[in-house]
Amino acid sequence: MTALDLSRAAWRTSSRSSGNGNCVEVATADGRIAVRDSKDRGGPALAFAPAAWGAFVAGLDAVRPC
Repeated sequence: MTALDLSRAAWRTSSRSSGNGNCVEVATADGRIAVRDSKDRGGPALAFAPAAWGAFVAGLDAVRPC
């Protein structure tokens, strides 16, 4: 497994974030979706294949309260 180069990634935060710094940020790089903690931008990031990320987001939608 090779390390994902995130040095030029364009990180985004949800528009629904409260702005208090307790958020996750998402970026795309080399065909992967990367996720990191907004409080530790220099820390590790998790990387997912697009299908895995899609399944994760679909799972969140399934449990979101109405």
